[in-house]
Amino acid sequence: MNKKSFSERDICTKYITPALEKSGWDKHLQILEEVSFTDGKIYVRGAFVARGKRKRADYILYYKPNIPIAIIEAKDNKHSIRAGIQQALDYARILDIPCVFSSNGDGFFFHDRTETDVDIEKEIGMDEFPTPYELWEKYKKYKGITTPNAEKIASQNYFFDGSGRRPRYYQQIAVNRTVEAIANGQNRILLVMATGTGKTYTAFQIIHRLWKSGAKKRILFLADRNALIDQTKRGDFKHFKDKMTVVKRRQIDKSFEVYLALYQGLSGNEASTDVYKQFSREFFDLIIIDECHRGSAKEDSSWREILNYFATATHIGLTATPKETYEASNIEYFGDPIYTYSLRQGIDDGFLAPYRVIRIALNIDAEGWRPEQGKTDKEGNLVEDRIYNRRDFDKNLVIDERTDLVALKLTEFLKGYDRFAKSIVFCVDIDHAERMRTALAKQNPDLVAENYKYIMQITGDNDEGKRELDNFINPEERYPVIATTSELMTTGVDAQTCKVIVLDANINSMTKFKQIIGRGTRINEEYGKFYFTILDFRNATDLFADPDFDGEPIRIKPVSEDTDLSDIIDEEETNDTPIIDEETGEEIILAPPTPLAEPPMPPEPPMPREKVYVNGVDVSVLISRELHFDQHGKPITTSLKDHTREIIHGRFASLEDFLNNWNTSERKEAIIAELMEQGVMVEALRDAVDRQVDLFDLICHVAYDQPPLTRKERANNVKKRNYFTKYGAQARKVLEALLDKYADQGIENIENINILTVPPINEFGSVTEIIKAFGSRDKYEIAIKELQNELYKIA
Repeated sequence: MNKKSFSERDICTKYITPALEKSGWDKHLQILEEVSFTDGKIYVRGAFVARGKRKRADYILYYKPNIPIAIIEAKDNKHSIRAGIQQALDYARILDIPCVFSSNGDGFFFHDRTETDVDIEKEIGMDEFPTPYELWEKYKKYKGITTPNAEKIASQNYFFDGSGRRPRYYQQIAVNRTVEAIANGQNRILLVMATGTGKTYTAFQIIHRLWKSGAKKRILFLADRNALIDQTKRGDFKHFKDKMTVVKRRQIDKSFEVYLALYQGLSGNEASTDVYKQFSREFFDLIIIDECHRGSAKEDSSWREILNYFATATHIGLTATPKETYEASNIEYFGDPIYTYSLRQGIDDGFLAPYRVIRIALNIDAEGWRPEQGKTDKEGNLVEDRIYNRRDFDKNLVIDERTDLVALKLTEFLKGYDRFAKSIVFCVDIDHAERMRTALAKQNPDLVAENYKYIMQITGDNDEGKRELDNFINPEERYPVIATTSELMTTGVDAQTCKVIVLDANINSMTKFKQIIGRGTRINEEYGKFYFTILDFRNATDLFADPDFDGEPIRIKPVSEDTDLSDIIDEEETNDTPIIDEETGEEIILAPPTPLAEPPMPPEPPMPREKVYVNGVDVSVLISRELHFDQHGKPITTSLKDHTREIIHGRFASLEDFLNNWNTSERKEAIIAELMEQGVMVEALRDAVDRQVDLFDLICHVAYDQPPLTRKERANNVKKRNYFTKYGAQARKVLEALLDKYADQGIENIENINILTVPPINEFGSVTEIIKAFGSRDKYEIAIKELQNELYKIA
């Protein structure tokens, strides 16, 4: 047969795979074909969700499982040998792979990312493909692995538990880069991975590989919350079995190899309570610092002293939100991140849930509130005459009606969405969380009567609420449904099925904002969690527009030792998340900073202002609207129509260009998916124009000023043209039924042959019988194509 008649898959089977095996590659252990390495971005279409296209590599070659060293993009023989190289290079950049190949079955085009001279690209024959050893040598060059000991560590096997679980591509990169950096002698490492992307599993694989290779023998995993330690012990770290212990009640047992500990369990306010000093300074080889943006980020904190004490160990910091202020710097301590996997990347890859944002502006928040003359609080005291604003509410001044209205709007939303959708309400403080629980209970008396745990206050001071935290985050437990909190649930809570985040707290810290948003980003398909909704009562979501929200961390803290920090006021630091003692609910005050120079006498601290509680205030909703975000995750500031017009003009130069693409496309759904990936919000656009029109009319109307027709009008126009007369009676009935389906549901459904299995079309017979009415499968598909052309005729 002529090679040019072969499909791409035929080229792989008949030419590429045999060439690889001939060069010594193990088909079962080292060659993976058609590797999908993303899950496909989730798109929300009204009440439905759909996934976009997965990124898929034709071949990935591994030196060992999870150590990828080469990628191959295959094309059929109608293409040139070089045709796949650009796509392969893009995937190689994403996957951190040094050796890149394209092939059409005639040979290989090799791009060597380890080279910088004329040898960077070359053609080689089908019988000249490099051996595993040759590409492993290039991988070592790419990674700077130069010694036998470093190679031994870098090639250590991953842990496999027999379940088939494999690291996702970004976890694989994080693990490999970290292990390779340590093999090359690096002792301070920072990994930045968005909440919900599996930092603990990544840490486990790093530890296990270093432990099994003998590079690290005793390991300490440090966290600042019991929930983090408990989740780690019960989760991925369970495979350490009897080699692992949790440090409890300040009791030290030196016979274990892996230790999990709270900072608070190792140190105290007095030197005599610093139990970590019972270990020698050289006891640990490796320390993992979870949520490293918190207590130990300050170099003068008492918790940092633990890290300083074990200074000879390798320190790895894990965080979703590296902290960079004038007083605290993760980058100064650990260096630049060795790898960053952001929230936007996670959403684009389909590993994290996208979000809807609904902003609700209350009249007193937008306009401020000034008490009328003689206004008294609930205790009969005069209220200070001044204008109170959003920053005051629930911190200095409590207005009962405001709390009640927030509770009402959340309840209304859940009634229209799902009253059992797990929801977290972030409040100003514990008092606010307590009052919010009461207000929500009043709005939901039926469900609270059914089970009082429907709404729970989960704060550091509430023992009953804290005991319910595990139930809240357990997908299998129905209750609690709504949790009101202030600080306890901002970080370290793996809430897989949380579908609603309510922001009723003033959030000035980007670190805190990212952590709160991270409570909703996990996906759980089994329980129908694909996206989450943010109800914002405080304009906190303005932070989405900040370049720092999803950008690379930038070092702020100056390096100079003689910098006078007393002149610097940093809002992020002064408003940052306090660290809460889980037993008492009180804020933990870390050791005060040591001044760099003799400070001036501090002014007398102001007396804390007691809250004022008032009622009888008119509180109403000024406006409630949904925010829309572009493909880069930034809020759209222009109108939805202008934003859509800009995207479409960037893709299609003219109406004629769009019509040609639409009419020649094999599947209209492919164009719809492409436009959605570029940022066209189809459902929101339908709401803005007309829900009865399909994407074709939306585009023609918004981008090219064509009058839109509804799907029903288009269907009726086809019927008026007597288009069906050329078909037999049975085929006509099928096409008329498909036309009715189009009028009801849109073009995507009639393109799918499975539509023949649903009522009323299946009443005409089985799929085989229906296709037989058209003569053959090919003739049926031609009929559908012609039907589409009739539907989209421009008068």
